[in-house]
Amino acid sequence: MKRDLLADAVKRQLKRLPPPFESHYGVVPLAPPESSLNVKDVSRRHFEAIGALAKVDALAAEAQDQYFVSRVLTRREAVSSSSIEGTNSTLDEMLVVEEASDEQAKSAAKQVRDYAQLLDKLLPEAQRRRYDIFSIDLLRSLHAEILKGDTEYKDTPGELREAVVWIGGTNIAYSSWNPPPPDDVERCLLETVDYLRNEGMQQMTQDVITRMAVAHTHFEAVHPFRDGNGRVGRMLLPLMMAAEGHVPLYLSPYIDAHKTAYYDALKAAQQRLEWDAIVGFMSDAIIGTTDELLVTRKSLDELHRNWLTRRRFRKGSASLRALDLLPQFPVITAGRLAKILGISTAQAMQAVSQLEEVGILRERTGYARNRVFVAAEALTMINRPFGESPIPVETPNAEDDDDDDDDDEKDAMKM
Repeated sequence: MKRDLLADAVKRQLKRLPPPFESHYGVVPLAPPESSLNVKDVSRRHFEAIGALAKVDALAAEAQDQYFVSRVLTRREAVSSSSIEGTNSTLDEMLVVEEASDEQAKSAAKQVRDYAQLLDKLLPEAQRRRYDIFSIDLLRSLHAEILKGDTEYKDTPGELREAVVWIGGTNIAYSSWNPPPPDDVERCLLETVDYLRNEGMQQMTQDVITRMAVAHTHFEAVHPFRDGNGRVGRMLLPLMMAAEGHVPLYLSPYIDAHKTAYYDALKAAQQRLEWDAIVGFMSDAIIGTTDELLVTRKSLDELHRNWLTRRRFRKGSASLRALDLLPQFPVITAGRLAKILGISTAQAMQAVSQLEEVGILRERTGYARNRVFVAAEALTMINRPFGESPIPVETPNAEDDDDDDDDDEKDAMKM
């Protein structure tokens, strides 16, 4: 870590590391600032991001549009956040593991599933408890849940590190940032928690985007765990939005697509206390994520209209009702469909069969039992590389067997 890259105030926070690293220094981060920060250079982007949050809130409230709170968004967040840290899975793999409980699945897919399910559990709690949700116990439990499936993790998941760590470079001599010595970790993390609870001056001097940027930066600077800090730190972002009363946005796909800018902004804030850099990046992430969300939502609406042209769906039929679920469950089993719609498994299988016939669903396992079905067109739209335009969907030729299908469905409904 090069001292000449550090601001004077940061240099004063240097502390010698314990053996065998006593020739190196770690940085004991300054407490997160509670005063108003100078973000003049990024004010336009910052203002636009505030408007983007308000736009999503308004659309979600007025349209009662479930896509803004769709479970598939938390799953994509989990995939992207894990990918940034080198835990690589795909949205398809993770959704299949979640549907089929495949114990033969690779560890990475299970870790990503655990991350997504933790978000499902905690976001409603953050909306209910607001900033009271934040505590050291929460941060430790986040880490424990996220890392519980990592067989290569050297410490006990959830336990604060007792080892020296560094960021960047395979050797500490070439690091870009040395977090504080282990003895200082808990005290520094308490400062992160105090800030997250929003009980100081920051509640009056800083908006939620600024606080997200500062809290994330400080947590990553403390680096309280040996590994997995990035995933925990990025999970704090939607939790902070939910605690503030906003519809949470999931920023990891944007961060994954702009990793260099992300790390540069973190370093600027940590090393030189240039808070405008990370506030600007966080603003860009919110703007970009909102734009991506609206494009995907529009494309899924167009896909839904396309699906409706592929056969004549009887009003109230299971197959018609299933179409509304597929953007949230692009990978699904008949059992899951039956449970959500409140119908029998036989009725669900009839609906699945009809959607298979017109190319909306396809079976992906090849098994005779425990079959998993994929709405490939929806999954492709949702899981496309960040910033790419969705591929237009062409309507396949459907056979004119509507009357027979309706009769079959009526028979199934009697079972």
